[in-house]
Amino acid sequence: MSKDRRVHEFPGEKIDTVWDGRLCIHVGECTRAKESLFVSGRKPWGQPDLADADVVAEVVGRCPTGALTYRRKDGGPEEAPVEENTITVAQHGPLYAQGDLKITGGSDDQPGVRFRAALCRCGHSKSKPFCDNSHEDVGFQDCGAIGDRGPSLAESGGPLKIIPKANGPLLIDGNVTLRTGSGRAGWQGERTALCRCGASENKPFCDGAHKSIDFTAP
Repeated sequence: MSKDRRVHEFPGEKIDTVWDGRLCIHVGECTRAKESLFVSGRKPWGQPDLADADVVAEVVGRCPTGALTYRRKDGGPEEAPVEENTITVAQHGPLYAQGDLKITGGSDDQPGVRFRAALCRCGHSKSKPFCDNSHEDVGFQDCGAIGDRGPSLAESGGPLKIIPKANGPLLIDGNVTLRTGSGRAGWQGERTALCRCGASENKPFCDGAHKSIDFTAP
């Protein structure tokens, strides 16, 4: 997680970019983009005028945590949900959710989590329900395999509610495809409960282990 917990704005002529340090876990999708829009150590770090506004929007949209967002000034389209709601079970890492997200525990001043979010599944984040890279500190191990196919889907989009149950799992309500750590489309359905205590023997699904380990989280 970033040590800088502030929100920084990087204004441009045609598009502004915003970086929310509270959500960033330094995946690096932004800094590795060849357009050099975001360069570590440079001041200002973000320079949206270095590329066309559509390119800036595309690069910002790669951020899997919602830490980066943008505001168009040129009349171009603002970010919208992707057509398919997905949750990717990252290898030894968080749950990456993408789609029309309705996350209980998010706030209005964290606009990025409406479309993209990294959710804790190791049980140790200090920013629950969001990931803060604590899985690295505690040595969380799970390769992100999914054994169950689920009941399947008739549709793939629409609102996806993600509700952290107090001292329990993430309750998922809405059309969603769960993707494995290797990228394979695994479980598909409309309702499930995903482990966020880190102790389930049936990851990514909850198996009630949070009760036996006295998991505590709002």
